[in-house]
Amino acid sequence: MQRKIVGFYQDEEGHWTAQLECGHGRHVRHNPPWEMREWVTTEAGRMQWVGKMLECKKCEDEAVRTE
Repeated sequence: MQRKIVGFYQDEEGHWTAQLECGHGRHVRHNPPWEMREWVTTEAGRMQWVGKMLECKKCEDEAVRTE
């Protein structure tokens, strides 16, 4: 399910996580060569993503369980 990004925070290991409008979080790591998200390494880059949609796997899992 697509949810808006409302902000970012770092988890206990220092990995950047997108805070989604549903209250869930989703890691948005820059981990080359597997995950190329250089934008997450700067505040300006992260702020460009606020308001954009991102898939929330937890909401999707919850929806499947209630069907």
